[in-house]
Amino acid sequence: MKNQRLFLILSYLLVAFHVQADDLDDFIRSQMQKRRIPGLSLAIIQDGKILKAQSYGFIDKDGKVPVTTNTLFQAGSVSKSVAAMGALYLVETNKLSLDENVNVKLKSWKVPDNEFTNDKKVTLRGILSHTTGLTVHGFPGYAVGAKIPSVVQVLDGTAPANTPPVRVDFVPGSRWRYSGGGYTVMQQLMVDVTGAAFPEFMKSHVLSPLGMKNSTYQQPLPPELAKLTATGHYNNRSLVEGRWHIYPEMAAAGLWTTPSDLARFAISIQNAYAGKSGNVLSQSMTRQMLTDQKNRDGLGVFLQGDSTTLRFGHNGRDEGFDALLTASVDKGQGIVIMINANDNSHMMGRIVDFIADYYHWEGFPVKTKPAAVAVNSKTLKAFEGRYELFNNRIVTFEAVDQRLFTLEDGFVDEEFVPVADNTFTSTDRNVSVIFTADANGNVTGFTLKDKGQGYERKVPRIGPLADAHQTNADPDPSRTPKIMAALQAMVKGGKTLEEASGLTSGAKRDFAGGMREPETLKSLTFIHSENVAGRGIQRYDSEVSEIVTYQLKSNQPDTYIIVHLTSDGLVTDCDLVEK
Repeated sequence: MKNQRLFLILSYLLVAFHVQADDLDDFIRSQMQKRRIPGLSLAIIQDGKILKAQSYGFIDKDGKVPVTTNTLFQAGSVSKSVAAMGALYLVETNKLSLDENVNVKLKSWKVPDNEFTNDKKVTLRGILSHTTGLTVHGFPGYAVGAKIPSVVQVLDGTAPANTPPVRVDFVPGSRWRYSGGGYTVMQQLMVDVTGAAFPEFMKSHVLSPLGMKNSTYQQPLPPELAKLTATGHYNNRSLVEGRWHIYPEMAAAGLWTTPSDLARFAISIQNAYAGKSGNVLSQSMTRQMLTDQKNRDGLGVFLQGDSTTLRFGHNGRDEGFDALLTASVDKGQGIVIMINANDNSHMMGRIVDFIADYYHWEGFPVKTKPAAVAVNSKTLKAFEGRYELFNNRIVTFEAVDQRLFTLEDGFVDEEFVPVADNTFTSTDRNVSVIFTADANGNVTGFTLKDKGQGYERKVPRIGPLADAHQTNADPDPSRTPKIMAALQAMVKGGKTLEEASGLTSGAKRDFAGGMREPETLKSLTFIHSENVAGRGIQRYDSEVSEIVTYQLKSNQPDTYIIVHLTSDGLVTDCDLVEK
């Protein structure tokens, strides 16, 4: 009887687990369908072990070959966290110092000194925490079959490199700014002090000790590994030509891996932090890694939560691939998600929240369902448009059925319901937006309140949806040819861009490698302009004063382009939009 009772209890638990697993799988599949994600792979950490490794969908949008838990994905900037462990290992073995001028050990290349480095020097600590003043945010990689530059060519921005030179443009340590260029300096530093190729060093001293058997920094991949990969898809779900890009900037963006292997990396940090064997780093070094340096940035990882709910992690993006890693410091919990698409939505965040709620993890927001109120359609329509969520990061609202929905990559994403005349609350997160207007009643932005993260800030309006207006007579027709010439130079990049007029120095710097799309520009038809002076919008180090919307004819289907102008009429950025 006792054994029968035990059997019934175990049977109940197994059924309950399968019901939960089905719920989780159904939620993930529904999210993938909503966002048209071809393939997804994940790993869940519980009690310091991999509780679940699961794959969904296919390696490409053709839907013939399924993703498995051993399918390789590009990790994007999660590569930085793993590379950081390799650099910290060299610190522990006294081959590098966190606070020494990196030029002391660099042999193949040196950080060029200038007026910003007279008193403060670039250090490994600064590189790991993005506080060195080194330029170049990220890297687009190189198409399969293209000429691949050496790391030194990347650092100097010389052909065939497609990014500007990595240089110091503010005093090291004075502020925080994300820099993939800094991690490329670190890659060269690690090669110079070890004498080993970067992929081989990382395999011997990090990947193999952690049991990351399905991971490599090899760029390009050898044929035997290339056949194990997913195929990348852009935001519009078109295929990346050649299936993926090649990244000589390996430390910054070059890791091929699986969620299970990244979970092993996270578990090693958790173990080392707790004083158990982490296989690579000591407890004291791991605790340094997880100490806030500036802006909630540790040494190679970002930090979230308070002292009782502290988590570490990183997001990643390469051409056609996105990744997310988040793990608790001392609770043995974590999630890794990898997809074979670029997706600007909150999908992965929704999956993380669902899993955290599923397993009753602390430190994640508890969602409450907002009670909707009626808002007239005219008021609702006035809130439609684009807003500058962060520097160079747009959020778009569209009104549908008494609701506002965010549009990401042309697909509906997050629903906001009205809870007051000018206040809308997300159905996904504990986030509200409170729209603001000027004396004439024109919407100028909104205040974002995030109760989950405990902060609020103002978000300026860029302008209305392009398709909300018919084509109009341009109030300043003489500028359109100048803008067209500037955009054509941005498409070409290189010397053409360098010699072009009508552009800011920041635009010339950041578009030196050209724009991926559109490949050709045929004509611009004026739609709308909005005076945004004083709203605090910046693009590539320049204040934006006016935003002009055009209908664009190019080698692709007709679309819209919004052009960001300074007060003296210089183009400092542009964005292709569908609505």
